[in-house]
Amino acid sequence: MDEKTIPLPRLHVKSTTTFAASENGWDEHLYGRELFEQSGECIFIIGMDLRYIAVNGRALSLLGYEENELIGKPVSDVMSQDQALGQGSVVGNHTNLHERILKRKDGSLLPVEVSTSIVYQDGLTPAYIQSIARDISDRKAADNTLRRHARILSVINDAAAILLRSSDIEVKIPEVLKLLGNAMDVSYCAIFEVNNYADKPLSEPRYVWNKTNTSNVNVFAVVEPHLSEIWNLRNGTEEQPASFSQPTFVSVPIGNNPNSRLSLIFFDDSREILWSPSEFDAAQTAANLIESALQRNRFEETIRLNEARNRIVLDALPDLLIRLDRDGVILDYSAKPDHPLHIHRDVISGRKLSQVWPDEIVAKIIGDENVTFFESAHWLAEFNLPYSNSTYESRLYPIDNDEALIVVRDVTELAVLNEMKSDFINRASHELRTPITTVMLMAELIQEGGTPEELEEYWRTLKSELNRQKILIDRLLIAGRLESGMMNMEAAKIDLIPILEESIRAIKPVATKRGVDLCFANYETSLCVLGEKSGLQQVFINLINNAAKFSPKGSSVNIEVSHTKENVSVEIRDSGVGIPQDAIPYLFEKFYRAKNVTIAEIPGSGIGLYIVKTIVDELGGNINVTSEMNKGTTFTVTLRRVD
Repeated sequence: MDEKTIPLPRLHVKSTTTFAASENGWDEHLYGRELFEQSGECIFIIGMDLRYIAVNGRALSLLGYEENELIGKPVSDVMSQDQALGQGSVVGNHTNLHERILKRKDGSLLPVEVSTSIVYQDGLTPAYIQSIARDISDRKAADNTLRRHARILSVINDAAAILLRSSDIEVKIPEVLKLLGNAMDVSYCAIFEVNNYADKPLSEPRYVWNKTNTSNVNVFAVVEPHLSEIWNLRNGTEEQPASFSQPTFVSVPIGNNPNSRLSLIFFDDSREILWSPSEFDAAQTAANLIESALQRNRFEETIRLNEARNRIVLDALPDLLIRLDRDGVILDYSAKPDHPLHIHRDVISGRKLSQVWPDEIVAKIIGDENVTFFESAHWLAEFNLPYSNSTYESRLYPIDNDEALIVVRDVTELAVLNEMKSDFINRASHELRTPITTVMLMAELIQEGGTPEELEEYWRTLKSELNRQKILIDRLLIAGRLESGMMNMEAAKIDLIPILEESIRAIKPVATKRGVDLCFANYETSLCVLGEKSGLQQVFINLINNAAKFSPKGSSVNIEVSHTKENVSVEIRDSGVGIPQDAIPYLFEKFYRAKNVTIAEIPGSGIGLYIVKTIVDELGGNINVTSEMNKGTTFTVTLRRVD
């Protein structure tokens, strides 16, 4: 016998009256019965009438049939018939491959990969069809898991877009819960608020979504027995999702308010929720996203209240307030009648400030950086006017690019009004969306397959992007805990030198990779300060890592320790890009990054120095910075010395 190339269309052959092997072309002696039975593949021998005439033991085990039950049975009773034998051809020793569904004896369905070939007798007459099936259920399950995970990540990306672009978070959160509920394949998704004012925690649903066809289950009654566990849900300092059974639901913590905690609840009344670790991670990411959106909502409400308060304060100020546009035209002029520079606003509005005051004074008040647009605040310490005996100071605050407010005061010191950063939404959206997008792409590439080297690169990129997202979330959580007072620094006597040495060792591999040398100039074996180990490690690791990151290849970062009788100072000096002088006052504010760093596309979240400053202040120390553009920056941390 041999095999030739012939087309394999859907075959329609009348069935024979008997199914003996000899009458259907099957000769077990010619084929090799022992080899047939011992093969590791599932082999089916099919007559030209499309009925089974022989099956090996592995195939019978796969389908759950006895041999006498399967012999003579039509192929259509066992295998899906849509092009079951292919619309293709058999070429030499190559066979067609198709994915098909086999129906077991117990009625369960099994996905398989089937190869078929026609065997000829005497090279001319088709004798029988040989079909080899391979179980691909594991591969299909893995494909489904990847698709499900990609869908969940896509939903989180959509949710980020909805929340971070919306001006009405309260309305959009139910829409996000619907997306999450459908993606996680549950019947109920809600945000519960758990309060701990009393001895026993109390709970109420804040936002709720459930499928319209869900049975009327009292989810609150399901959750209530576990309120204490939900309140205490954490592992060390990291918040973790947890699964509860009978009936099953999953609780994911949102934020860490000391008296009121939000939890994202997933519930299904028809089945037990069995999630993979990646699905738990996705649920936690969604909870962190919701917390960011709610925090933004609180920030916006704070801004609105501050604006209302500011209007009242400005109206009550005894000083001169001038609002002007970028052409120097006075839009508003407000001063009390007893103010030495008082002019009625109706008289002066619409005139240029340079028509009222000397040009050189106006130029100093506005500042060189605001000649074209109002871009940054500007302070003029002292100036005098020809017709006034008083000495004034001025502070210019940009309202936007086209307007600014000038406060003219007759005092020398006032606290600078901190402006909240407006780029939080864009920065958080970018930092969250970019890793998710990359992870989705890598998942698709892994699903498509590739060479071992390509798959290794895909997995390396995927892990790197997930780690990048985790670092951002960790820093946001640390900043939130510091801001809320939940991370208390218990200052005590501690040796500073080992902490510095450990911090340098932690950064040394990263610095070496960047080609930067870390030089520790220390002449003390022990130097005790008032501090806390983990907090000081956070401070020095952050500062040394920044210095290495901003330094050019081949340069060095110098760490020097000096002390007086009262204080110990640690100086960290690099030779990097430097910091603009107008950026230094804002350097320790949350989410702030200098423009030259952003333009150079040096990665960072703008949270590290905020954390450093907060910890140093908490320990009763102080931090100073000096910098020169393109020459380097020096940070000096001063702590109280303890003998």
